[in-house]
Amino acid sequence: MPPATAPTAARDRAVPHYDHIIVIVEENTGYRTILERGWAPNLAKLAHEYGSATRMYAESHPSEPNYVALLGGDTFGIHDDDAWYCVPGSDRPFCHDTAAADYVAHLIEGPNLSTELRAKGLAWRAYLEDIPEPGSLAIASPGASNTPPGLYAAKHTGFTNFASVLRDPDRARELVGFAALDADLRAGSVPAFALVVPNQCNEMHGIGARNAPADCAGSDEALVRRGDAHAADLIAAIQSSPIWTAPNSTTAIVITWDEDGKEFPANPKSCCVADAHNPGGGHIPTIVIANHGPHGVADPTPYNHYSLLRTIEDALRLNGHLRHAGDPTVLPMTPLFATSS
Repeated sequence: MPPATAPTAARDRAVPHYDHIIVIVEENTGYRTILERGWAPNLAKLAHEYGSATRMYAESHPSEPNYVALLGGDTFGIHDDDAWYCVPGSDRPFCHDTAAADYVAHLIEGPNLSTELRAKGLAWRAYLEDIPEPGSLAIASPGASNTPPGLYAAKHTGFTNFASVLRDPDRARELVGFAALDADLRAGSVPAFALVVPNQCNEMHGIGARNAPADCAGSDEALVRRGDAHAADLIAAIQSSPIWTAPNSTTAIVITWDEDGKEFPANPKSCCVADAHNPGGGHIPTIVIANHGPHGVADPTPYNHYSLLRTIEDALRLNGHLRHAGDPTVLPMTPLFATSS
């Protein structure tokens, strides 16, 4: 891990301690679509009221490498949405172009955010809407008579790409559905780190399969409006929880996107780290809402998913920074996480 420069280290130290960091990941939508077109009024209001990273960039197209980057500090050469079990030469389902010279194993050995949290004695959970069952390693959820297949997709999970998670005896308590999220919010038992991923109809990705609702299989505007309403409900539920309302509890909610999949390729931008395999995933919105944090902040600092990972590591007082999260060119998102006295 490269040593941080003095200004970067000072920004790390300035990130306050948080009890809870909740990261909600939405899909395939650029900064302008969310914050300038008027299609996402709830999210735009939250960005204006709390904090917005106005120059946040994804690492890649398509989705999977961005989730891996957020949790592992690198894309590890992944540049597709293939299944976690895929290896070079594999002909298994959900494995494509595996004969390509640059194809890599999609199950990653080594440290990641979950191992950092465990080493610090902190718990984590991934709340994954419509996961087939707790701890499931399914690549996609099956359909039913009244629901489309693929509401849950492992490519939007991130944690299942790490061998330590697959081997974890607590996996069924760590990869859970939204019923567990509702229960944990009511009880105030959300862990130190939570990854929240709505299903593909509610995260702005969309599904063209049978039984998909019209606003899930239709226009970009309808899909964004559906996701905006769903995100507003999630935020309201979090803000009603004891983890938010207790006077001494410090909680930050981050709403970010995996990539800009709607304005691309007109917006193939990247930031902060040079990666030949993944040259950029575009300009994405990222909104930070903290119960004791700043209001009305528009932070123009260039950031990426590694910046968010670095900030999580700082805020939860983890030991060091994973891979590119420790690069001196990657800055923590300090202004958006500052707490009021």
